[in-house]
Amino acid sequence: MKDNNDMPGHLARRFQQIAVAVFLAEVGDAGFDLTPVQYAALATIKANPGLDQVTLAGLIAYDRTTITGVIDRLVQKGLAERRASSRDRRARELEVTDEGRRTLRKITPAVESAQRIMLRGLSAREGEELMRLMRKAIAAGNELSRAPLRDVQA
Repeated sequence: MKDNNDMPGHLARRFQQIAVAVFLAEVGDAGFDLTPVQYAALATIKANPGLDQVTLAGLIAYDRTTITGVIDRLVQKGLAERRASSRDRRARELEVTDEGRRTLRKITPAVESAQRIMLRGLSAREGEELMRLMRKAIAAGNELSRAPLRDVQA
């Protein structure tokens, strides 16, 4: 029987726990109340103005059913808004508000700090190698996920 530290699933889960804790601590210390998923959604909406929730879910590899709650919280916080689509009256387009843009600008140093802290036990070269290997493993397993990452064109 393998020890947990020899199992990639266990290590991925532990790294995720650490990553979320570090993100919340850094962002909280900077005076912001955003989860990693809310941040990813907000940054992605800003980069792709007018996108719909289904496309957003694919771009951040998030479950379609739970993305609604993420958007609801961003709207409640005044950081994003839903608008009726000009192309399809049934669809809703997402936009970042002025407050959302301000938040993204001000939160960036805390997010960058969190990324550095997550890799602090590694040299710069080791950090790059870990990132390369994680991207490679994730790309190979993307379609196995319940929420596969999708390109903008998809």
